[in-house]
Amino acid sequence: MGKIKEIQQFLQKENIDAAFITTPDNVFYVSGFHSNPHERLLGVMVFKDAEPFIICPFMEVPDVKAAGWSFEAAGHEDTEDAWDVVMDAVRKRSALPTSIAIEKSHLTVERLERMGQLFTGTEFFRLDEQLNNMRNIKSEDELVNLRKAAELADYAIEVGCREIAEGKTELEVLMAIEFEMKKKGAEKMSFDTMVLSGLKTASPHGTPGDRKIQQGDFILFDLGVVYNGYCSDMTRTVAFGEPTAEMREIYETVREAEQAAVDLVRPGVRAMDIDKAARDVIDAAGYGDYFTHRIGHGLGISVHEFPSMTGTNELVIEEGMVFTIEPGIYHPEITGVRIEDDVVVTADGVEVLTKFPKELLIIQP
Repeated sequence: MGKIKEIQQFLQKENIDAAFITTPDNVFYVSGFHSNPHERLLGVMVFKDAEPFIICPFMEVPDVKAAGWSFEAAGHEDTEDAWDVVMDAVRKRSALPTSIAIEKSHLTVERLERMGQLFTGTEFFRLDEQLNNMRNIKSEDELVNLRKAAELADYAIEVGCREIAEGKTELEVLMAIEFEMKKKGAEKMSFDTMVLSGLKTASPHGTPGDRKIQQGDFILFDLGVVYNGYCSDMTRTVAFGEPTAEMREIYETVREAEQAAVDLVRPGVRAMDIDKAARDVIDAAGYGDYFTHRIGHGLGISVHEFPSMTGTNELVIEEGMVFTIEPGIYHPEITGVRIEDDVVVTADGVEVLTKFPKELLIIQP
């Protein structure tokens, strides 16, 4: 439980009595237990100088133990107040804490108010940055899972390309992809799979539907899978039949932009410089107004996590960071193209985790 020890060291350094971790992904990160508690209370309470405990639904206590948690798992029944169980567990360890670090970006106002009533006079501090910094640099064990998740995503794109046929709907292709992912051992998709065709590709967050694939379409796949709790997230755009000259130009511009950003990745480079490398290529080609989002985002237990790879982020990237690189051009009257890879920063450069080819693939009808 090295991550618990690291949080305790943070609490000791900052002279904070306890930390309460409530984001399910962060609970998994520090405990090994992954759960979707819905409306029920889930959290890990870590103390500066006492043993931690998990608060969880009573029915999940055996799962907590099976996940390798060696400390107390305090279960609450649906018929009791979960906060009474929390208070009982706290009182067994020490006097009530007078300072608690919390995830301010996650804890609801209702729960914060309840904690304020129970821990009278307690000062609440922000824990978010500490957890972000811990999760930002991936261990080799984490990278093993991320590589496997990326490998599965590569296969998902391959399946999607095989399924493309004239008259087949976006949803039919999508369902075939997700069925094959389950057969391959993926826990689940890391977000709602996108299969978009024709002018729908010009919507960065479009919704797949009953549109039938036609000759001359670009088809955009944006998908990811979860493997051992870790996510992949990749995008490829392919052609069904011969695209127009302008569609080809847009595609090659995005491919060049994506490669320029990938080539820049190494320790010591700022996040904003990676965004700029891709944006400069797209601007020079005259499509700058159609690249409407950041270059990427952190990736790991969450499909979107720290850091945000924006054009204003001065964060200096380090070895072990994992993030996406995903430039796009979205022209509502012509087509949309996005190419996205998952990358890990190495000691002297970059490892691209997603391997599916990026040269324009033309699927013949």
